[in-house]
Amino acid sequence: MSVYLLAGGGTAGHVNPLLAVADRLRERDSDAEVLVLGTAEGLEARLVPARGYELLTIAKVPFPRRPNRAALAFPSRFGRSIDDVARIISERGVEIVVGFGGYVSTPAYLAARRAGIPVVIHEANAKPGLANRLGARWAAEVGVAFEGTPLPHAEVVGMPLRREIESLDRASLRAEAAEFFGLDPARPVLLATGGSLGARRINRTMVDSARAITGAGWQVLHITGAKSEVDDPGIADYRMVEYADRMDLALAVADLAVSRAGAATVSELAALGLPAVYVPYPVGNGEQRFNAAGVVEAGGGILVDDARFLPEWVGAELVPLLTDADRVAAMAAAAATAGVRDGTARMVALIDAARGGGAAHPA
Repeated sequence: MSVYLLAGGGTAGHVNPLLAVADRLRERDSDAEVLVLGTAEGLEARLVPARGYELLTIAKVPFPRRPNRAALAFPSRFGRSIDDVARIISERGVEIVVGFGGYVSTPAYLAARRAGIPVVIHEANAKPGLANRLGARWAAEVGVAFEGTPLPHAEVVGMPLRREIESLDRASLRAEAAEFFGLDPARPVLLATGGSLGARRINRTMVDSARAITGAGWQVLHITGAKSEVDDPGIADYRMVEYADRMDLALAVADLAVSRAGAATVSELAALGLPAVYVPYPVGNGEQRFNAAGVVEAGGGILVDDARFLPEWVGAELVPLLTDADRVAAMAAAAATAGVRDGTARMVALIDAARGGGAAHPA
């Protein structure tokens, strides 16, 4: 029986591709034991057991950013985390560690190296995190979602996607999707979303631009997120929902999207051939801008800074796009050329290559 340890968590960007790979490993070999390493505080604490996998938790030990008391305690705490993972590897007979980044991945990579078992890494963001930058130095295989991701010996595999997205037939589902959201399937739909928690700038600008967008002949499906500060404008052809539990149908009915540029979002939209206006999250290390770079360069997206995404920009740039059906169609075709639908299969192939005896790359 094969025993895999999949390490990652904290955010949906780490957990969702991990679960896509876990599902594929289990689908093809029902006897395989797929264990997941995470923390008790991360999103994985809820999502992993709900999907039917055993979650093994270790302490969350962030790398210190400045000299303080936590920095003094870091070496011993981090060493204990490595020991904890090494114990799991030994006691459960783990044969390979597959890491997706996040706090737990670094101790998992180091414990695997100590145990002499292969490490395989998936990096979702075009600008890689610290854990994967370290682990890639000796990993047997490294898969990345985006071309140009600066990790050694990386292979572009795309993003491991959920089955319902990977196999989504937008055309055949359009009528059902339109009925689900109360839209007209014969008229174009602009999907606006800022993710599960929403995006203040996208929400505010979309509401303030509602009449301009619908006046261009488009319907709007606006998913505000849980912490929205905007009210439904209450006009025809504008559907506002806080959350879409059938995101597959939202993607099926959409003809263009306005969204953040998280790695999963960019990957899903491109894989489905959905053109988009990307408004990168303005806080953090700037990875969202890099995530969208490939599809934007291909012509399948438009990048606009958060500070510029205002009603004035919508009137000057977005509305003219909406009234140019040929341009929207060309962007859709270009987006599809930058997308990858079989990222899960490609990532599993890397895992198989590592298990087949491929030597780890030197540090």
